[in-house]
Amino acid sequence: MMRRTRAAALLATATALVFSATACSSSGSGGSSSGGGSVVKGGTLTYLAPSDFDYTDPQRTYTTEGQSMDEELVRSLTGWQEPVDGSAPKLVGDLATNTGVASDGDTVWTFTLRPGIKYQDGTAVTSYDVKYGVERFFSSDITGGPGYAQEFLADTTGYTGPFQGKSLSSIVTPNASTISFHLNQPVADFNETTAMVGWSAVPKAHDTGANYSTGLWADGPYQIQSYQRGKELILVKNKYWSQATDPIRNQNVDEIDVKMGMDRSAIDQELEADGTSAQDSIQEWPLAGSDLTQIANDPALKSRYHVIKSPGISYLAQNMNTIKSLPEREAIEDAINKETARGAFGGQAYGDYATTMLAPGVDGHKDFSLYTSNPQGDIAAAKALMAQAGPAAVKTLSLAVENTTTQTNFADTVKASLAQIGITVNVVPVDQANYFAILDNTKNQYDLTWMDWIPDWPNASTVLPILFNGAQIKQLPQSNQDISYLNDPAVNAQIANIAKMTDINAANTAYGNLDEQILKDASVVPLFYMNFSELSGGNVQGLTPDPINAELNLAHVWLKNG
Repeated sequence: MMRRTRAAALLATATALVFSATACSSSGSGGSSSGGGSVVKGGTLTYLAPSDFDYTDPQRTYTTEGQSMDEELVRSLTGWQEPVDGSAPKLVGDLATNTGVASDGDTVWTFTLRPGIKYQDGTAVTSYDVKYGVERFFSSDITGGPGYAQEFLADTTGYTGPFQGKSLSSIVTPNASTISFHLNQPVADFNETTAMVGWSAVPKAHDTGANYSTGLWADGPYQIQSYQRGKELILVKNKYWSQATDPIRNQNVDEIDVKMGMDRSAIDQELEADGTSAQDSIQEWPLAGSDLTQIANDPALKSRYHVIKSPGISYLAQNMNTIKSLPEREAIEDAINKETARGAFGGQAYGDYATTMLAPGVDGHKDFSLYTSNPQGDIAAAKALMAQAGPAAVKTLSLAVENTTTQTNFADTVKASLAQIGITVNVVPVDQANYFAILDNTKNQYDLTWMDWIPDWPNASTVLPILFNGAQIKQLPQSNQDISYLNDPAVNAQIANIAKMTDINAANTAYGNLDEQILKDASVVPLFYMNFSELSGGNVQGLTPDPINAELNLAHVWLKNG
């Protein structure tokens, strides 16, 4: 997902490496806390955000911040529980009683809903609501979100969502507590897909279509009291939520107040100072690049400075439709000064230099470097490649970045790098609140685009097939993740071949080779294997790193002063 999961893999192997630093947290019973001492109930947690979420509509959100907030509002069929011993998050049933039952060679998955789960008005959550929610993925009005439903479910040709009363035959609900998904291919870890918030219940009577973000009907521990888009979101307790039905979350604070629109650096400085107004506050957007080094190295902030380890990748997408010369794209690969670029994001604390799209910790990662290994770039090699491109080289390129100080500083480093090989870069700042929604729409294409990506879970199948499958460009024109517009028949064919593999090791090897094949097209410049750094106020307890979302986990949060 964009800072904002699939394949035949045993997740525990991959996550044991990624999650080894995860701190202990309280269990679903809610008796103890990683912050030390007994949990205190009550109080208002303030969530400081530079902008609004992409969406809170569970079928539309595909950012880590949006999904993290939604997990307080809605419950998916399955979910990730953090054990008290600090080991890897465990997949458990959330709405469902367990993690699902596979049959017919992993082409049919059946889930039974827990009894007693209720919406904010006291009505029961049913399998029919889950079916309706998943069917919303197919509506043209519900843009954004992952494409797993469209990819996996059988008999979806021509289906355009439930708003005209039509339903999918591949989602079967024989009664109010049972739901089965019939797939078009074996998917051994489909129950990890269903841990994403889009696989949640939406009651038809309360669905407001494209406006559902502000009127979401909650079945989680909190519900929306008020929502002014771009300004403030206030969550209060859902009085019909029951701890006895929820193995993942607690309901410790009375209210979560999301205040939007502050500059990132201003948020950092407020939390760093830890004054009265900041002590009950958190952030989930990353620290500003100008603040990161100082905060990361300040021992006084150690207990409130959180580094979330997640195998994410920051990269520069090169538009294959507009930069058609392979030598020119290769020249850009060699010319980018990653050292100055990383400096804009905060330096070494931001992450390691990347040469692959699969980060270490992702099943299938393979070490290789096709272009210069010098983080300062190789201008001589880049100039030679530009000469080879000749008249086919495009000398003026647009570069899309978020309209933040960190991102525009990064853009300036790219501009300076490419100026040395005769390329003029016009920087286009894009509203950060809508950045990914704008870039995912195929109507909005730029020559170069800053992007980042976090696997939906740590397997290559949640990276390469999503970012480089050319078939999705036409299939999902408003939710396209292939921002480089790579549509290489060999890559597409290999993605399809690997999806059919039943041997996990063979599939991982094939994904590593596919990563190298993709980099030969020079459709992206891998920049950094990212760390995610955030601060919290001195009264905030019960926070643990969430490596799935690359965020602070809010499931058990509480305040010392209640």
